Order: sequence, then structure tokens, then C-alpha cells
Amino acid sequence: MLSDVLSQLKTAEQGLFISFEGIDGAGKSTHIEALVAAFNAEHGADKVIHTREPGGTPLAEKLRQLILNDPMDALTESFLVFAARRDHLNQVIEPALARGDVVLCDRFTDATFAYQGGGRGFDLKTLSILERFTQQIRRLEPENAYNLDDLLIRQPDLTIWFDLPPEIAAERLAGARVPDKFEAQPVEFFRQVAAGYQHRMDENPARFAKINAHQSREAVWADVLAAVKSKGFLA
Repeated sequence: MLSDVLSQLKTAEQGLFISFEGIDGAGKSTHIEALVAAFNAEHGADKVIHTREPGGTPLAEKLRQLILNDPMDALTESFLVFAARRDHLNQVIEPALARGDVVLCDRFTDATFAYQGGGRGFDLKTLSILERFTQQIRRLEPENAYNLDDLLIRQPDLTIWFDLPPEIAAERLAGARVPDKFEAQPVEFFRQVAAGYQHRMDENPARFAKINAHQSREAVWADVLAAVKSKGFLA
């Protein structure tokens, strides 16, 4: 099949980067693990990287604890999120993609625009500037030339957004664990987070697959699998 060929070329030449987005309680973790298993079966476990943000490296995991638990203003929070992301990109994501691996990441920059931008109400233009500085990469040129035109912004090849009403997510999380400072926010905060995700999807519709997470686990998984297969990333 043509999709199989495209999938093989994709992972062989530059790897594959899929991010998973949504508020806690939306069911991301369950379906990420299932998709990791599916990619392991097709590409081999040594070619599939399962990671998360904030986090993914020793330094980024330390920053994660500060971000999730310590009080700070939105700008400080954003700086720490992007600092963790820069280290994650340098140490994990970019080397994996250069090897032709598959990277499955629990949250990426869309979460920053949703949580710090939508939830916290922080300036989106400032977040866009931080995004450009943090995620810039270089085109591979035979002459190894370097100028501003050679810069690209690393984004996922596919972003799977698990969309769930905040009230339902709160019911799922009730009593599950001690909430971090984001999980402890009121429902209205998460409505703004959802609006932030919607805004990002409206700006990048081809990259997003919006999944109705208020379904049975089997139905959600079927939608996730269909979204990945529609891109030719799985046979």
C-alpha cells in the first residue's frame, strides 16, 4: 500500500513525532500506551520513544516538579516550561528523529498555549516568541549553509487532542490522587484550557486530530487508531 511506503519513508528519513494533548482525566495515558504497543509491533521497541512534557530528561523532570507545584507568575512558569522543552528537544526528541525513530510525547507546546495561554490568560504573542526561540531547528543543506531562511520550527507531525468536558474529567479524577496546582484549578480554568486547545487547532487544522474522549474506551481507541492510520503512520 502507498500508505505503508510513505510510513516507511517518513520514519527512515526523519522520524515521526506524535504529541498527545488534553486535560488530566481525558484518557491520554491509556491510549498512549496502546499506541506505543502498536508502533512497537510494527517498528520494533528500540525504534519507539515514549516521553512526556514537562519532563523527559533529568533536568526537565526537575523543572517539572517546580512547574506543577511551586507558586509563580505566568511568565516565570512559561520560561520554565520552555527551558524544560529546550532540553527535552536537544537531549531526546531531535536525536530520536534524526535516527528515524518514532517519538510519542505526552503533551508538547500546544499544552503551553492551552494552559499558560488559555488557562492563565498569558499573552499568546510572547508564547509564540518563546516557541520560535525554543523549537528552531536547521534544514539539512549540502553546503551546510546557515541563514535565517534555514530555520524551521519543530512541531509534531500529528497532534491527537483528547477533548473532554472539564466536569467529566473532574469526576474521573476525584480521589484518584493528590492534585497538583493545575489539577486543583476550578472547572472554569479548564474551560479556558479547552478554548486554548481549540484556538491552536483552528490555527493548525491539518496537524490536529480532535478525539471525542467522552466515549467508551474502545470507541476512543478506534478513533485514535483511525487518525494515525489516516496519515499513513501505521499499516
